[in-house]
Amino acid sequence: MKKVTAIIKPFRIEEVRQALADVGINGLTVSEVKGFGRQRGHSELYRGAEYQIDYVPKTRIELVLADEDVERVCEAITQSARTGKVGDGKIFITDVEKVIRIRTSETNSDAI
Repeated sequence: MKKVTAIIKPFRIEEVRQALADVGINGLTVSEVKGFGRQRGHSELYRGAEYQIDYVPKTRIELVLADEDVERVCEAITQSARTGKVGDGKIFITDVEKVIRIRTSETNSDAI
């Protein structure tokens, strides 16, 4: 099993959710997060004054999947989240040792 974590631009979440539904994904976790990458934030003007925004708002999507689903999920996220501009985001894939469904105590693939 793998955990896929994607950090994307907030306004792309609906496109990503629909793309994941189209490839058969029926559960995910979404969080609003802040951070920065190479761009180190940005400047904005408000009422004639310039402000430095150090942390850029992003959306984090997390899914736990069977190994065979990872490539098509990553492709769906990449295609639907891409704007072609700086800050489109990243996808991280990590191993998951064990999953337990709390309600039924099912484990691993039965729990996802």
